[in-house]
Amino acid sequence: MGPTVPVVTLWDWLPAAFDPVLILIAVWLGWKADQFGKVLIVALAAFGGSVLVSWTVSGLGLPWVAPVRSDGLTLFPVRWIAAMLWASGAYAAKRLARG
Repeated sequence: MGPTVPVVTLWDWLPAAFDPVLILIAVWLGWKADQFGKVLIVALAAFGGSVLVSWTVSGLGLPWVAPVRSDGLTLFPVRWIAAMLWASGAYAAKRLARG
């Protein structure tokens, strides 16, 4: 018997992409970025911050939108891409608002 391939549905991906801490950090710092190259750093900060908060909340046994557990899905690539998209969106919105 070969290896089992896990099936991850869209409903498993959405909480990781819409983690409130990830969105808050990415949008706030993305808005403050003055160069597009800093969006990568902003996304890294948002990713790290959201994972730490999610890990802490999950470790305390409290319910969380996007938990990080050893027995569950963490979906780090989804979180990273979502952080990039949220930060890029905030950066672009600020540029459009400036004119």
